[in-house]
Amino acid sequence: MAPWDATAADARTGVGAEKAFSFLSKSISEVQKSAESDIMLIKARVKSFKNLSEALDKEWESLKIPAVNNLKNSGKILRMMTDTSKRTAGTTISSAADFGFLKSLKPTLSEFHGFFTDSEFQSQYRDDSTGMDLRLRTSPFSKDVDSGLDLFSRNARDGLQNGRPSSRKITDRRMVVRDRQKGSKRKKSNRKLKPASVDDWMDDWEPFRRVKESVKESLQELESTAATSKTPSEFFENVKNTEFYENVKKNLKLSSSADTSKEQYGLNVAPLDVPELLENLVRQSEPLLDHLGVKKDVSEKVRDLIRSCKREDQQLFRPASKMRKDSTKNQDNLDLRIASVCQSTGYRYKGGLWSDHEDAKDSHDQDCRRNIAIVTTASLPWMTGTAVNPLFRAAFLAKTGKQNVTLLVPWLSKNDQQQVYPNRMTFDSPEDQESYVRDWVEARVGFKSDFKIAFYPGKFSVEKRSILAAGDISEFIPNEEADVAVLEEPEHLTWYYHGKRWTDKFQHVVGIVHTNYLEYVKREKNGAVQAFFLEHINNWMVRAYCNKVLRLSAATQELPKSSVMNVHGVGPRFLETGKRLASEAPDGKPTFSKGAYYLGKMIWGKGYRELVDLFVDNKDLLSNVELDVFGSGEDSHEVHAEAQQNGLRMKFYQGRDHGDKSLHDYKIFINPSLSDVVCTTTAEALAMGKIVVCADHPSNDFFRSFPNCYIYRTPEEFVEKVQQAMSSEPEPLSPELQHLLSWEAATDRFIDSAGINKLPPKGAKKSRPKEPVLLSEGVEQKTMTLSTSTPDLAGIVDKGLYVSHYLLAGIDPWRSLMGALPETKHIDAQHCKDLGLPPPHVQRPVYGW
Repeated sequence: MAPWDATAADARTGVGAEKAFSFLSKSISEVQKSAESDIMLIKARVKSFKNLSEALDKEWESLKIPAVNNLKNSGKILRMMTDTSKRTAGTTISSAADFGFLKSLKPTLSEFHGFFTDSEFQSQYRDDSTGMDLRLRTSPFSKDVDSGLDLFSRNARDGLQNGRPSSRKITDRRMVVRDRQKGSKRKKSNRKLKPASVDDWMDDWEPFRRVKESVKESLQELESTAATSKTPSEFFENVKNTEFYENVKKNLKLSSSADTSKEQYGLNVAPLDVPELLENLVRQSEPLLDHLGVKKDVSEKVRDLIRSCKREDQQLFRPASKMRKDSTKNQDNLDLRIASVCQSTGYRYKGGLWSDHEDAKDSHDQDCRRNIAIVTTASLPWMTGTAVNPLFRAAFLAKTGKQNVTLLVPWLSKNDQQQVYPNRMTFDSPEDQESYVRDWVEARVGFKSDFKIAFYPGKFSVEKRSILAAGDISEFIPNEEADVAVLEEPEHLTWYYHGKRWTDKFQHVVGIVHTNYLEYVKREKNGAVQAFFLEHINNWMVRAYCNKVLRLSAATQELPKSSVMNVHGVGPRFLETGKRLASEAPDGKPTFSKGAYYLGKMIWGKGYRELVDLFVDNKDLLSNVELDVFGSGEDSHEVHAEAQQNGLRMKFYQGRDHGDKSLHDYKIFINPSLSDVVCTTTAEALAMGKIVVCADHPSNDFFRSFPNCYIYRTPEEFVEKVQQAMSSEPEPLSPELQHLLSWEAATDRFIDSAGINKLPPKGAKKSRPKEPVLLSEGVEQKTMTLSTSTPDLAGIVDKGLYVSHYLLAGIDPWRSLMGALPETKHIDAQHCKDLGLPPPHVQRPVYGW
């Protein structure tokens, strides 16, 4: 490359660039000169203190003080005591007089006084200089050093009775020591100096008094310990409780910290090479690439290609020092390499774009129990899955006594209540609805529920047949209780959400996916296009607002940060019904007087389409099967009409609770639904000891191990399973399967899969999981947090997704285009009145002239 040409640069970039470059060059040179000057001053100061230390050591050795000799002899005596205690640990000493030798260790003040008042000693230490170079005091380190010297001087002020001015040049002190070693006498200075007074000498040699007093106090403490000890072993046990022992222990820790730090942080770790950096960059970019449509397998192939290039041409990217052989074999090894390299350099990542820079602080709350807020999209008396299951979850989480639980449910206006709740039931206030909910759940779980119920404003969407939140519903959880949030249907709760990010307010946010919305959308007009956009929107919502997602079954769409786990159970009364029916039967097998039935909300998407089609296609083969259907819903009229037109043997009844006594005598529950995630009614039927005929679908994987679950794959097999169920009797459930269906087991599965037990203490800052670091072959180091070593690119992308969603959700035309209800961005006046909130104009004042 040709050298830099200033003329050409001016022609290309103009005079402004040259001025900027010269300004930067001048600033850099000034910074460099200033740094070099500071380094020189620091080195000079360090050298001066080193010389001072050497001079003081030599002068101390030259002082002929018997007390010092006694201190030297005390070391030998203590070693003798140690040897004696080891040999005779159980021997008893008759009296404390055996430790009288400790009195001889006391230094004598008169000997200090006699030596330092010697005229020759005073003449050797006259002040003939003005002190150290004042230039060094301009160093930023001089303040700390001077404060240490001042403390050192104050401690020696009252130590000795006579003295001399101590301000001398270090070179003169070295001359005194050198002349004394050679046996020659130092010539007196030609300058005429004033005689030093005792007060002046005491002002500068105070350390000797502090040293003497410290030794005296330590020896007195040891002497008193010896007087109260009967055996050598008891003496050394008492020494451990003395201040002298603690000081020695601290000094030993300080001296060994330098050696342990090298071993702890692995300073001999090789630096990262180019392929490792590229592979880590690709891996960190996977969330962004996935959001842009690049599948994960493509990025994995790119990473494999990078590793293969390294293996083929290791000389091109080989680091200076030897690396571990398996450092690039898989993703875990790459994490360990990055963590160990960053740890060896002392680097600690403290945050970056959109991240906090505060250090974690432990919570000092008296109540160490977790605060769990369960937020759901429906409430009783609407008998839907998102109303019933979160209610049971709150009751059984609170029953454990390890969590403080709050259930946050929607509050509807009276017009919406009449459309949603059965029999046009309405409530005048949230307190009335809370009483109804508590009575209902306590009647079914058999114990008094100890959890709070709070309400947020919601509106019913007739088009979507669901309740949508209005305003920032996270505000209904106080900040002091914002610890763990459980979002039942997280995508539903955040489609039109315009408020604070859940993961910013809460330490941990868990989403539980109840509904397969893609399956519902595909049944509508232009379903394929809607499902495509909805899939990406759901990914967007989950990544922006959740730390962990639990999918009840594999029937739901693939979501980021998700795992499959059924965290639902059945109420205790269903299990009790099954036990009662089994105990009443003579041979232990329950008997039923009625045939088959189906129960569910009467809309085509809840399995009614599949049910009608199966019975129409096999009407002749199933002519002996009469099906009772229980349900109410928007499609009731159409379902009734189509069943009547096809001459199906179906009787329709109003919807009712599955635990109603009128349903106990049915033997077979038929559920052909393909839109469920995990069907609650299927689990309840199995708990009551019934036979269930259901489709081979991911939503039924949890029930495959139950002997009373008959799964079919084709319409022909459906007929076969129904006929088999009609001619068979159900098997009684084993205790293991009963527990598997219970809410106690579901609560344990939820806590484990959500990672609540693995969270840091309440109130501590969030961090990523810890991974072990291997410093060498077979040597494992203490775990370290990877988030303290490398920035989290995925977290930055998630924060960006939240910001973009927040901005879009604040635009009213965009909200209307995406299907949001009017006046749902903020809380309206009616909800404020019902919930006892300040009016809208008080919450959002408009300032103007």
